[in-house]
Amino acid sequence: MKTLHESTLWALLDRVVGTVRTVRLFEALRLHPSLLRSRGERVSRVELAQALNMLLFEDVIRRVPMAAAYVRDAVRAGRKLVFDHGALRTVAGDCGALPRGHAAFQRILEPLGFEVAGTYPLEKLAMTGRAYAHRDLPEHVAQFFVSELHPECFSDTFQRAVLRVVGGSRDPLSLPAKALLAELAEHRELAFDAAVLLLPNLVGCFDRQHDEPSWADYQTLLRESKEMAWIATEGNSFNHATDRVADVAAVAAEQRALGRPIKDRVEVSKSGRVRQTAFLAAQVERLFVGEGGALRAEVVPGSFHEFITRDEEAPGRLDLRFDAANATGIFAMTSRRRQPSARADA
Repeated sequence: MKTLHESTLWALLDRVVGTVRTVRLFEALRLHPSLLRSRGERVSRVELAQALNMLLFEDVIRRVPMAAAYVRDAVRAGRKLVFDHGALRTVAGDCGALPRGHAAFQRILEPLGFEVAGTYPLEKLAMTGRAYAHRDLPEHVAQFFVSELHPECFSDTFQRAVLRVVGGSRDPLSLPAKALLAELAEHRELAFDAAVLLLPNLVGCFDRQHDEPSWADYQTLLRESKEMAWIATEGNSFNHATDRVADVAAVAAEQRALGRPIKDRVEVSKSGRVRQTAFLAAQVERLFVGEGGALRAEVVPGSFHEFITRDEEAPGRLDLRFDAANATGIFAMTSRRRQPSARADA
């Protein structure tokens, strides 16, 4: 059997981020054998999608100390994580050069082989969520849960603050990257060197594309929507990454015993087949524009790490759906502050 470093996926990541980071990613994540095709001169859309997912997973680990601690534990124990899905937030309004709402990511995800597998009204949050699953390997390539906030559901004062915050957003997708995505959509693969050029640009799309918000605007947003306030500081970065585990309640109990700040309850879907919980969001320092234009630093909620258990909906087929009530409960992680006793080194 070929070794991991003989695969196209390994070669792509090694070329883009180097051997050390590639080794760590392969140590941490379980991969389906079909993603480990022998090194070739062409990169398939599913290989490129998996490479993107792995780098976005790594980004969450970098930004969320509890996630990093959890992954270290798993690697030490010889257990690889199953990356189930990543979530990000968008604004269905004027975002300057950036397309509105989920369209900013639809143009990236569809050429990579993803399709909308479900739409979820998040009415309590004035948001809509869309789950993008991969056409080629839906159970084995992490889904994207892309939510968009609807500013028109809030006050005029709120809407003006939203426009000031995201109305001047930049489009991070370069013209060459757009051309490569069009080629990928047509041929379902790219030359290896083209994939090397495209991948970093795709990763860069999952970030904040607007300038530092004012502290006054942040407070205005926070009063009506903690989710929009989060977007103001974190933009389109992954709100969370999720490990698919056999027993989410057991994992939660284990993490709680280690003194790590995890959600009080497990969210259960209407079907009973999907169960989720999560760490509380990391607390991060972000810059804001204060009175007189001077920058000020404040501590606000960042991203977090989630756990999910999915039962089969039919023999041999996992229930890959999401649940609006579950999602609403999980979103609350970014509105809570970490408990002082939490230890990332436990």
